[in-house]
Amino acid sequence: MDLQDQLKNLFPEHKVTEKVVEKKPDIWLQDAPLIFKYEKRKGKPITIIEGYTGATSDFKKLAKEIKTKLSVGGSFKDEKIIIQGDYRDTIMQMLKDKGFAVKRVGG
Repeated sequence: MDLQDQLKNLFPEHKVTEKVVEKKPDIWLQDAPLIFKYEKRKGKPITIIEGYTGATSDFKKLAKEIKTKLSVGGSFKDEKIIIQGDYRDTIMQMLKDKGFAVKRVGG
């Protein structure tokens, strides 16, 4: 018998209400859309994400999260996230779910 069951036995009329905790985003969401580009460098496809106007540390955190979820390599250079491979649609959907505005550029 756990604590909740013991409390129900002692106070049968009491109704338990759960508190709704609002989840705050851990990174700053901007109004302007993030721009997604597709390029080939040395014959290999890459996805470039640029246009973030928040703090650099937030953008680096976002880059790490994307690389971890997709299990791919990439880097953060010159205020751009560079992801190895063509993952535009997947990353765009991930960021839309987080609340970002996104824009696809190019083919």
